[in-house]
Amino acid sequence: MLQLESQSHGTKMPQSTKTAILVIGGAEDKVHGREILYTFFGRAGSLEARIAIIPSASREPMIIGERYQQIFEDMGAKEIRVLDIRDRAQGSDSYFQEYVEQCTGVFLTGGDQLRLCGLLADTPLMEKIRQRVQQGELTLAGTSAGAAVMGHHMIAGGGSGESPNRALVDMATGLGIIPELIVDQHFHNRNRMARLMSAISAYPERLGMGIDEDTCALFERDGMLQVMGKGTVTIIDPGEMLYTNQPHVGADDPISLHNLRVHILCHGDRYHLHKRSLIPSDS
Repeated sequence: MLQLESQSHGTKMPQSTKTAILVIGGAEDKVHGREILYTFFGRAGSLEARIAIIPSASREPMIIGERYQQIFEDMGAKEIRVLDIRDRAQGSDSYFQEYVEQCTGVFLTGGDQLRLCGLLADTPLMEKIRQRVQQGELTLAGTSAGAAVMGHHMIAGGGSGESPNRALVDMATGLGIIPELIVDQHFHNRNRMARLMSAISAYPERLGMGIDEDTCALFERDGMLQVMGKGTVTIIDPGEMLYTNQPHVGADDPISLHNLRVHILCHGDRYHLHKRSLIPSDS
């Protein structure tokens, strides 16, 4: 299990750069202020950044990869490569591994999270990325599908607009970058509250996190997260849940969840993942 508070071992980042994990709800601003993308660029080393873009979740990986490449070129990154991985065997390719060994930022684009995990999970490339993130040598960002894969348990698909029920959500295994989380994205934009609650009812030891579009939960290595962007981050904490009928009802029957704790965080709000507590704005 990845622990964000792990100590760094010989960081390869510029000394002034503090690495982070950016979990982005999708549809982040790519044209105007680009606040979230600029934050990733800065945390990856700014003008010294060597960035790997992994567009494997997309059905048009080169098109979306080139779009992000142009954005980070405009910002002034030192080097950018699109790792166009379309086969699991490429996850063992020495070319890709050598670049990931020296790069300072990895960006996972949107698309299909099942496709992304199918190509990357348990490959030497993904293990190298996970190791360097854990050691504080690498800034990692994922948007949309790239956000959904962050937890150990992953929402692979499902519906919206219903009461919580087991059939509303399809679960799979994610990449386990922040294993404590179950992440849903495009959250309020696509009415996914009941979907995330349905997922949490099945895995009450995890923490649910719903991230709106053009919104980011930025995780520091000590487990502190800060919200940035124009929307909200919804946290569903079942740690004190008293009861759920989830194991006992049919797949289409509504689910009871008693005593959930729900937080709605907006730009600048902070929360500690390991303590499961809000951090006052004046601290």
